[in-house]
Amino acid sequence: MKKRLEKKKVLITAAGQGIGKATAIAFHNEGATVYATDINEQTLKVLKKEYPEINIQKLDSTKKADVRKYCSQLNNIDVLFNAVGFVHHGTILDCNEKDWDFSFDVNIKSMYFITREILPKMIKQNKGSIINVSSIASSLKGLPNRFVYGTTKAAIIGFTKSIASDYLKNNIRCNAIAPGTVHTPSWEERVQAAANPEQAKKDFIARQPMGRLGTAEEIATLAIYLASDESNFVTGITHSIDGGMSI
Repeated sequence: MKKRLEKKKVLITAAGQGIGKATAIAFHNEGATVYATDINEQTLKVLKKEYPEINIQKLDSTKKADVRKYCSQLNNIDVLFNAVGFVHHGTILDCNEKDWDFSFDVNIKSMYFITREILPKMIKQNKGSIINVSSIASSLKGLPNRFVYGTTKAAIIGFTKSIASDYLKNNIRCNAIAPGTVHTPSWEERVQAAANPEQAKKDFIARQPMGRLGTAEEIATLAIYLASDESNFVTGITHSIDGGMSI
């Protein structure tokens, strides 16, 4: 049986853990040639040990020169999966200028840098799929203590729609995924950093209508569809996968 991403070359950011790692593995299992990047070299080495066929590269996606140098070595990228993200906790009054700048650099400027490098390659081959990880905490829904995070994730939705519109005639699709709360190492870190970790865990679960967190593997399943030719008629859409939060 033919695999859904057979012969496709995909580039994934933040592939060392969480949604990025689950997607890298899922894409690999569906036959893709995977280029996995992350700022954390150790997590990439673990991924490489588990899946030797996956190509890894330490990369800080917020560094323009580093992104340009790495992407210049790649050819014929069919799928770009932008998963880099940082969650700042707090309201506008808890967000100083440094927090604001850092959140925008990580969550949206990094996406801008790498997409600008990969897009010309897709234009040249007249085909491509760009998938951006946004969040239900964005223009879709306001959540408490997610001021700058929600603002950056809303920006990703606008970013996605703009690229989808501008490059429609080049046969390049651009979609966003908006997860609800997902059980990832990043989520575990936020829970443990809370004043009362057990209560924080209960609160996160309570805001999910299904009564549980999502899994990174569930997000990766949606990513496979958007990366595959099965979704060739789908572009410019933000796909909520949130256990009912946006109902």
